[in-house]
Amino acid sequence: MQRFIFRHKNSLMVVNIVFIVIGFFSHWVLRNDTLFDIAMMIASVVGVLPIALQAYQALRLKIVSIDVLVTVAVTGAFIIRNFEESAIVIFLFLFGAFLEQRTLNKTRSAIKALTEMAPESALRQTGDGEYEEVDVDEVEPGDILLVKTGAKIPVDGTVIFGEGSVNEAGITGESVPVEKEEGLKVFAGTILENGTIRVRADRVGEDTTFGKIIELVEEAQDAKSEAERFIDRFSRYYTPAVLLAAFVVYLISRNVELSITILVLGCPGALVIGVPVSNVAGIGNGARHGILLKGSEVIHAFSRTDTMVFDKTGTLTQGNPAVARSLHCRNGTVQPGLGPEEDLELASARSYLAAVEAESDHPLARAVLRELGEVPARQVENTRVVRGAGVVASVDGRQVAVGNLALMEKEEIALSEEAARSIGELERSGSSLVLTAVDGQLLFIMEVRDQIRPGVEEELRRLKRLGVKNLVMLSGDNQGTVDVVAAELGLTEVHGNMLPEDKSAFVKKLKEEGRTVTFVGDGINDSPSLALADIGIAMGSGTDVAIETSEVVLMNSDFRRLAHALGLAKATSRNMRQNIVIALGVVLFLFFSLILSDWMNMSIGMLMHEGSILAVILNGMRLLRFKKR
Repeated sequence: MQRFIFRHKNSLMVVNIVFIVIGFFSHWVLRNDTLFDIAMMIASVVGVLPIALQAYQALRLKIVSIDVLVTVAVTGAFIIRNFEESAIVIFLFLFGAFLEQRTLNKTRSAIKALTEMAPESALRQTGDGEYEEVDVDEVEPGDILLVKTGAKIPVDGTVIFGEGSVNEAGITGESVPVEKEEGLKVFAGTILENGTIRVRADRVGEDTTFGKIIELVEEAQDAKSEAERFIDRFSRYYTPAVLLAAFVVYLISRNVELSITILVLGCPGALVIGVPVSNVAGIGNGARHGILLKGSEVIHAFSRTDTMVFDKTGTLTQGNPAVARSLHCRNGTVQPGLGPEEDLELASARSYLAAVEAESDHPLARAVLRELGEVPARQVENTRVVRGAGVVASVDGRQVAVGNLALMEKEEIALSEEAARSIGELERSGSSLVLTAVDGQLLFIMEVRDQIRPGVEEELRRLKRLGVKNLVMLSGDNQGTVDVVAAELGLTEVHGNMLPEDKSAFVKKLKEEGRTVTFVGDGINDSPSLALADIGIAMGSGTDVAIETSEVVLMNSDFRRLAHALGLAKATSRNMRQNIVIALGVVLFLFFSLILSDWMNMSIGMLMHEGSILAVILNGMRLLRFKKR
């Protein structure tokens, strides 16, 4: 019977309002007060059933809930034969609960959409090379899967054949499809918009990035903030206090209706629902934009950030060295660029350099090759690696030395005064240098350094506008390198030559100074600092341990999401406070109106009470549309 009543709660609300309409029709049109009372009695009895059952279940758990207040109030109104008040109060309460559930479901829609995106089946390669459709739970790491156009990718894996465009919005929040080809990674839950690929499963089931997103978001919804825990404690004592106050008022005044009105006015529904709805809406907005906020406690702490500490490589920079400046040397002078195409000697030198660098997989070599582009192939012979300095080789009978200044000195390469001055200036900037000499003559000077992530400078300005007073960078690179980055980005403070333990000690020192510290990083060596900071933010392309240690994750490693994340946290925290003020303000207004006026009654009180619940829900739902200004 209980299940039937709860399952048809909304239907009982409809029956309630139908009999209320019948009652008023009887009173105003038919002028039949007996039929009016009967209709209101039926409306009260039918409507109170789910409320009374919820009150009973709460009392069994020794909880005096809002349902208990309403049930007692309605029972009292019924006893004093105020059937109209009891019927209307019940309808308003049921209708408020209906709106509350409806709007809460909407706030959870972004998160629910994630779970609905989870793939259910996969095309797995069998021993004879054919493909069979299996349940996604049957896929194991190492299996080869076929993904066709329009299909969901069922696992985290590596493309081993084919190419296509993949929509990764469910993972990264980025709507622009990403081109995938052999050797690139793909994620479970993303959609292959065109093409056909074969994927080797690396992580399956709950171990996939998609599975972890769902798990983290569900944990975030369940986690309660300090504000929510306070409200839980407050409600535990507040509701019995309202019951006691109503009883005391009755003992003094012997006015049953006044006591019942106090019960109705004291309902704390808006206070109880206000903070959770803001929390869920904020987390839902973040999930839709590729930002994982692990709970409302995280949101509160993040919103108070006044100091933000960044790792350099992979966070502020791309972690992928590139040639920042190229110079060519002729007749003792130094000119920008790699020289004119029609200069045959320099053109040949470019191909010699490319041939030597092609022999290496060093990051600096890859950066030089990207800068050189397409050049004629050359035969490399007699390669000699000089540890910590560079490479010397024979290319088409020419002696080619590629490396740093130490190599040039070791190979006794003469440097003009202008070349030595240019090299000195570049070295002082902290950049890595790749020098190229052919047959004892210096021809090229290349400055190679890690490139700043796109949009970082503007994003840091946004963070300052959001109230972050101190922007600090910590790096294991030499101080000269980090000073250059700091000057370019306008950072408050920078420190180089720092080991992981130095970074965590620095974060600890900042916290001891009373700062609210957020640390942003992406590597294993960042994990101690991520864990120690008030808020740790991991770039989604970083290591699993960094993501698991952090409180906030930027899933597509897009630094431009950082200001959105902080702005969202501030808006959510502000929204929670607004809802608490609305809820308490309405309750105080109702009580003062009851004391100081004669127009306040049970029905008006319940109407305003339900209106306050709707107000805090609608206020919370604004967060679903939050966008970074």
